[in-house]
Amino acid sequence: MINSSENLQRLIKELENLPGVGRKSAGRLAYHIANAPKEKIESLVNAINIVRDNIKKCKICFCLSDDDICNICSNENRNKKQIMVVENERDMIAYENVGEYKGVYHILGGALSPLLGIGPNELKIKELMARLSADVEEVILATNSSVEGETTATYLMKLIKPLNIKVSRIASGVPVGGDIENVDEVTLLRALNGRLVL
Repeated sequence: MINSSENLQRLIKELENLPGVGRKSAGRLAYHIANAPKEKIESLVNAINIVRDNIKKCKICFCLSDDDICNICSNENRNKKQIMVVENERDMIAYENVGEYKGVYHILGGALSPLLGIGPNELKIKELMARLSADVEEVILATNSSVEGETTATYLMKLIKPLNIKVSRIASGVPVGGDIENVDEVTLLRALNGRLVL
């Protein structure tokens, strides 16, 4: 892409570092930013700075939160006896958007992937096991249907089963190789309601 502005090129390169943003999308975003009213850009920069400076991880489930304990973990109406284990915050939000799940979550921070150097110590597995007290009745394994997600679910099942806690896996409404965050709400609901006891 030929452009006379080095500053614009630098912005394009920075935008390309964002997940899912390729060179063309980065270019479109950069030109939009360059042509937008100053107050709109200042508002965007302010929002980014607020997120960077104020967002933290919930001390219980590890989702992004404004407070030390997120609004799901602190909600007395949520079923604390049921924990859904997901890979990331986007997966949790996908299930929350369905509006049917009333338990709580645990965010692993990824999935096991020995090829990428991601083992049990790189995920929030130890923290999950610490949450599994006598009060927990069911753990729903809602990792993605990828090889890594299935490996993670199998590993967790082997850890949790000896604790005499019901372990279930989301049903196959989620396509194999697909990411939960990209699945429609009806399919997610079918997967949740049709989960299998392991």
